[in-house]
Amino acid sequence: MNEIKIFSPATVANVACGFDVLGFCLDSVGDDMVIKKTNKKGVFITKIEGFDLPYEAHLNVAGVSALAMYEALDVDFGFEIEIYKNIKPGSGIGSSAASAVGSVFGMNELLGRPFNKTQLTQFAIKGEALASKCEHADNLAPALFGGFTLVKSIAPLKILEIPTPDDLFATIIHPQIEIKTSESRAVLPKEVALTDAIAQWANLGGLVHALHTSDYQLISESLNDIIVEPHRSKLIPHFKAVKEAALAQGALGAGISGSGPSIFALSKTEQTALQVKEAINKVYASTGITYEIHVSKINKSGVKIMS
Repeated sequence: MNEIKIFSPATVANVACGFDVLGFCLDSVGDDMVIKKTNKKGVFITKIEGFDLPYEAHLNVAGVSALAMYEALDVDFGFEIEIYKNIKPGSGIGSSAASAVGSVFGMNELLGRPFNKTQLTQFAIKGEALASKCEHADNLAPALFGGFTLVKSIAPLKILEIPTPDDLFATIIHPQIEIKTSESRAVLPKEVALTDAIAQWANLGGLVHALHTSDYQLISESLNDIIVEPHRSKLIPHFKAVKEAALAQGALGAGISGSGPSIFALSKTEQTALQVKEAINKVYASTGITYEIHVSKINKSGVKIMS
């Protein structure tokens, strides 16, 4: 096989109480990428559609992760990468992670899968760091593994796969404004009160247990971020109104997707998720801000081979 086309999915990171460690994978939003073998040694980005991104591999997230992997190889050929970008950079639903994951996943498939998913995540971290100015994997891991994942540690890298309840659906609103991950990190406090930290740990533990046991009531009780959301939500127009509208329509919980500006809500059943979509739509329809809304089942397989 000398060429492969893949779908590299969008993801939701943090998931309220799981800052920098928890994430889940979306099914209806993502980038398309084509990876090809070429006789020329190296990594080359040959086509980009959707957004204005650099073609130089060392300046492009997909290229940086691909170069990290290429350096670990001993081959007499190279790779060409085509990127059909559907996830807007700075959207808060893992745009950079989709690029970083897609290139290494495609290369790995063309090579006969010499690397496992954890190793691929390690390569992809290098690309993600270009975008966010730090190494983290809470978007990368769900994109590669699918479903919900928890990043137990970065050094050494350890990723835990968490079960996904069958009736869990996500509603995502993406206001068409950009909030860079590096900028949203700058508003976070350097220290937090011990009582807040304890409450956050309890919420994260509760959420992980609830996902294992399909306890939707406990999911609802646990989707509460008392450390990050109070600071980052100030950067997102109408965040409070969106969250209140989602909860009023039966969402289990809602919060900031990644670093924003996207907002996610989790619901039991697709019908409730669609009702949440309509409620959120009413909030944003009169704001004058362009936006997109998606309803997605949780993608349990992650990045997919299209052809």
